[in-house]
Amino acid sequence: MDIKEKFGKNLKRLRLEKGLSQEKLALEAGLDRTYIPSIEKGARNVSITVVEKLSIALNVEFSEFFKN
Repeated sequence: MDIKEKFGKNLKRLRLEKGLSQEKLALEAGLDRTYIPSIEKGARNVSITVVEKLSIALNVEFSEFFKN
């Protein structure tokens, strides 16, 4: 599994743990609603700025996205 897939898998896990839909997470993070599904699939190479926005929206530490 590459880093984009790992990030996407962890994003989805964290989002579901918080009980958020993809659309709600996108709104909370200030991202386009179509962006979240492609991140979760590992199809996007997200910027550090996007990681920060997602971290804030989910109220989790940055490192949570990179756990095995």
